[in-house]
Amino acid sequence: MSKPKSSGTCNLCGKTFGRAAMTRHLGTCSLLPDPAGSVRETEPGFHLLVQPRYNKDYWMHLAAPVEAPLSRLDAFLRDIWLECCGHLSAFTIDGTQYVSQDARELGDRGMGARLRRLLQPGMLFTYEYDFGSTTELHLKVLAVREQIAKGGAIELLARNDEPAVTCQRCGGRPATQICSECDCRGDGWMCQPCAEEHECGTEMCLPVGNSPRAGVCGYCG
Repeated sequence: MSKPKSSGTCNLCGKTFGRAAMTRHLGTCSLLPDPAGSVRETEPGFHLLVQPRYNKDYWMHLAAPVEAPLSRLDAFLRDIWLECCGHLSAFTIDGTQYVSQDARELGDRGMGARLRRLLQPGMLFTYEYDFGSTTELHLKVLAVREQIAKGGAIELLARNDEPAVTCQRCGGRPATQICSECDCRGDGWMCQPCAEEHECGTEMCLPVGNSPRAGVCGYCG
């Protein structure tokens, strides 16, 4: 059986595209016009493609102001995809590691550096959240683009639709729960009725969410 194509919606124009097509589309998609017809202030931002290392069904496109610090990108990634228990995190850019505030005592560089001093179009870099049950992301700087000024906030340009996963026990209903114990063996995704009968107990289950961290540690979306 062929695997369904990962798709998502462009937040600028509202159109739906597949993963590869979305990258091409955002290279030319215009900013939405102001309904009042007034001219809106813009600012340059790095167009970033973010994907987990192992599962490319999850992806998102961001526009991060060039003057934003790394800590703002860290907070955004945590908020939309990762945060569960306040774990440490780190970016690795051009061979240098930049760590979250709680890890500054380790002697590494912090995340106060501005993106404009670190990034340039075409650059690849990585991000890790939780140095135990690690979720690793790969980021690519696609371009510098103009974005509507929002006080330095990072803008979500597009994100994958939640992947449809069928219960791995009954094979019929959509999965809504993940057994964190069984997921490491590749068979932990279950519908609610199967989760309630599961031998590991419902206390081992976490909710399915649109995130590469679904089923890991205490992540609940």
